[in-house]
Amino acid sequence: MAAGLAENMAMAEIIPAGAAERPVPTRPRVYTREEWGARRARKPTKIVERMPDRIVVHHTATPNTTNYSLEHAYRLSRDIQRFHMRHRGWNDTGQHLTISRGGHVMEGRDSSLSAILAGRHAIGAQARRHNDHTIGIENEGNYKKAPVPELLWSSLVTVCTWLCAEYQLDPDRAIVGHRDLGDTECPGDALYSRLPELRKSVSARLPRPDGASESNLERMSTSLNPEVADTPTHVPSSVVPSPEILGALPSPGESGG
Repeated sequence: MAAGLAENMAMAEIIPAGAAERPVPTRPRVYTREEWGARRARKPTKIVERMPDRIVVHHTATPNTTNYSLEHAYRLSRDIQRFHMRHRGWNDTGQHLTISRGGHVMEGRDSSLSAILAGRHAIGAQARRHNDHTIGIENEGNYKKAPVPELLWSSLVTVCTWLCAEYQLDPDRAIVGHRDLGDTECPGDALYSRLPELRKSVSARLPRPDGASESNLERMSTSLNPEVADTPTHVPSSVVPSPEILGALPSPGESGG
């Protein structure tokens, strides 16, 4: 995957035409920022008319909690936002969407959900040099070795199917791991090894209409977001008050995200 990524990155890939018609994917239940109690972003999110061409899969590198409740997912989202704003110095949550281990899907950066529904792109802070053309999904947990919970996995498949349908993306080209775009181990070996399965599952769910349009991006450009450094988006427990949610950052030789 990584070897061929550079050759393919210059252009977004569209859903192939000519296959049998399939039902339109169901939009997942996404809990909004208002629902989980987000702080106001320091600055408005930059919205661009072009659509993203890559879906970046991350893991938070936080403890693999067994608390699968919605309340936990709300708290996770608040803690991530607090860390990104207070300790990374960012304007808001870096990623666009967060999926808890219980499978709850949360809006991340401000205006992410409305931008997706409008076929636009909210510039995030989750993949250095690629933020202007990628949408990021944080998956709660550390998947260097641990298996991905079924509830989370099911939601990840649903979310990626929805995004590929909204943006007319080919999952075989669009779905990548954070490590494909930068020097990081994110999203962990266990989750990364399942990306081929993820692409296959998403592809099986997508409608395949005739007459698919041309690429939704003409080129890959450098990041338009000056606030972003190539640092993990996950949250260390030493700086937030929820140790059951937030684990320690990886060592300097290990990049999370």
